[in-house]
Amino acid sequence: MHNDSVGIVTPQVARFDVPFTLASGVTLPGFELVFETYGILNATASNAVLICHALSGNHHVAGFHAATESVPGWWDNMIGPGKPIDTRRFYVICCNNLGGCHGSTGPSSFNPSTGKPFGSSFPLVTVEDWVRTQAMLADHLGIECFAAVVGGSLGGMQVLAWSYLFPDRINHALVIAAASKLTAQNIGFNDVARQAILSDPDFHGGDYYQYGVVPARGLKLARMLGHITYLSDDVMGSRFGRLLQNGGISFGFGVEFEVESYLRYQGEKFSSIFDANTYLLMTRALDYFDPAHLHGNDLSLAFSRVRARTLVVSFTSDWRFSPERSREIVKALLDNRVDVSYAEITADYGHDAFLLEDPHYHALIRIYMQHITFGNDDGTPGL
Repeated sequence: MHNDSVGIVTPQVARFDVPFTLASGVTLPGFELVFETYGILNATASNAVLICHALSGNHHVAGFHAATESVPGWWDNMIGPGKPIDTRRFYVICCNNLGGCHGSTGPSSFNPSTGKPFGSSFPLVTVEDWVRTQAMLADHLGIECFAAVVGGSLGGMQVLAWSYLFPDRINHALVIAAASKLTAQNIGFNDVARQAILSDPDFHGGDYYQYGVVPARGLKLARMLGHITYLSDDVMGSRFGRLLQNGGISFGFGVEFEVESYLRYQGEKFSSIFDANTYLLMTRALDYFDPAHLHGNDLSLAFSRVRARTLVVSFTSDWRFSPERSREIVKALLDNRVDVSYAEITADYGHDAFLLEDPHYHALIRIYMQHITFGNDDGTPGL
């Protein structure tokens, strides 16, 4: 295990036995959130950093669950002692969002009123719903205000929602590879992915748990489609090109090109660890996110309550959440005289660049985090 790892971590569970009304109007009688923490919360609870996960993410953002585990948390290159988000200085938190499939209450959880998994009866959730439950988790942990809230992609949308829903509870917002709303093309990609799941014979209207099956074929296809959009054409070309698996054409519809083998492997792997209903919920939450919608489609007006100092980061080769979308966020924040910085990182990896260890990107996050100030344990101003 590397010295710059947070080491062995143990997930925790927070139970909320209070009614929670979602944006849809449906009320859950209570719910659980699974979360992990890294570092030490100082006496003034002023050094907390919340990480918001993206579509396929979860609470396990750094470290290992066991000494024998070979793959660390999904953003381990960013979080840990001496890393850009330094756990020697910050107390870092990440939870599995409501509706998830890694321990938090979601479609695969047992409904206490029926004794069966929620399945199709689990309600749709929104980005704002997630942020409100995260605020409840912060209350549970005794955190009144986050030093920073950080997220990429769908996680970046949650950071934006934090900024306008709880402007007094967030000092810094790091919005990475995100957008204030999806384009029609992006909504189209999500719908095709959902249709692959919904049309799988094993889906059973979302209640496949009671049949002892999973719609693996549909989820596999959904992930294959999504994975194509996360990578740039240049990266796919340099990694696979038109290389053939067996050195020649076999005149069939099996796996012939290496890119086909790669995508099928990714799809198979994902379908064995993720829940199809959760995938449907997450993509719909992506579609619905549009803070300007309730403000006459005026994003500047939607951000009128934002006070957090903000860093917006985009990547040149990200065509799913393009730099243009990030610049729209920056413009709306500047219209409100928000202290905002913007960086456009030259990177070839496409949307997935926000998860990778690019030296310029990591240096940027490191420097920004080093300049975040918070109180010392004795209550005096800190660095």
